[in-house]
Amino acid sequence: MTIKPVRGAVALIGTVVTLAAHSPASAQSGAASWYASGHRTANGEHFNPNGMTAAHRSLPFGTRVRVENKRNGRSVVVRINDRGPFVRGRIIDLAKGSARALGMGGTTYVSLRVVD
Repeated sequence: MTIKPVRGAVALIGTVVTLAAHSPASAQSGAASWYASGHRTANGEHFNPNGMTAAHRSLPFGTRVRVENKRNGRSVVVRINDRGPFVRGRIIDLAKGSARALGMGGTTYVSLRVVD
């Protein structure tokens, strides 16, 4: 029997198996913002505005992500401990401490890559 690719799926002995695409959350580029208010994060921790943490919509809590500021080349590794951002077009919300380390003021264009 021959296995033939069919537009993102494979026919295998009468069963269709969808090929898993690379997770879009593991490498992204887009707008980042920062936040400095809140008492608890979505995972239950006390929010530390000076911490090296961030909010992401879909990455699991505890995931470490390298964030690079595309305007000045600075990068920092943050830990995901909150959910957000809830503003269209933004991909990550950084705690004030991590935004300061990136040299951010307001919003900026960044790239994200999950760190193993």
